[in-house]
Amino acid sequence: MRPSAVRLLNILVPIKRAVDYAVKIRVNPEQTGIDLNVKHSMNPFDEIAVEEAVRIRERLKDAVKSIKVVTIGPPKSAETLRTALAMGADSAIHVEIPESAPAPEPLGVAQTLKALIERQKEGVDVVILGKQAIDDDAGQTGQMLAGLLGWSQATFASKVEVDPEQKAANITREIDGVNFLLFQEPRYASLPNIMKAKKKLVEKLTAVELGVDLTPRLETIQVTEPPKRVGGGKVANVDELLAKLKEAGITGKRA
Repeated sequence: MRPSAVRLLNILVPIKRAVDYAVKIRVNPEQTGIDLNVKHSMNPFDEIAVEEAVRIRERLKDAVKSIKVVTIGPPKSAETLRTALAMGADSAIHVEIPESAPAPEPLGVAQTLKALIERQKEGVDVVILGKQAIDDDAGQTGQMLAGLLGWSQATFASKVEVDPEQKAANITREIDGVNFLLFQEPRYASLPNIMKAKKKLVEKLTAVELGVDLTPRLETIQVTEPPKRVGGGKVANVDELLAKLKEAGITGKRA
């Protein structure tokens, strides 16, 4: 959370359009990536981030001035922004890239977010990101953004408590072996809010306008599906099990 002389909080939530979590992923025929001609939706972890931002405003009332969402993606990503606006965000920014452009890498996304934050006239006090995207599972953007801005950060948050008067945030963090995926189950957007979202402001920008280069730094050589698992077998007793292991070249060592 960035110290600010202004009490009212401006919250920014970056979101991503990704292949829907319920879709079975398949490699495309060219083996350059996954097949993208399937249903897309908001990255589930980003839904949780939007939900948390809205709940912070519900708790703090007028202390939160605005919730703004931002995405970097092709024209179809506008649908994802509208979903976030229907959930309760006030306005949105769409950094549009061509449909044929490769997906931005975490560093490029972090640099773009930094440029966006620096051009916000009213400033940005808190940035809430989903912990990772379910398509690349990188989980790097938030850490890179904090490093570029020189801001403090907390990762894998399961609970967020913001104190505007003290200009501080108290974060409860995930621990190994405990899954907080649904610690804030995202709300369903009501029909009236979906209609209202269509009238909310969506600002369109390009990477060029922000002075950011989204050219990938990494090259994907080939993407293949994992080998199919071979079915297991049953054994009648321990002696048969040991014999099977020995045939497979697996031997034990005496302690």
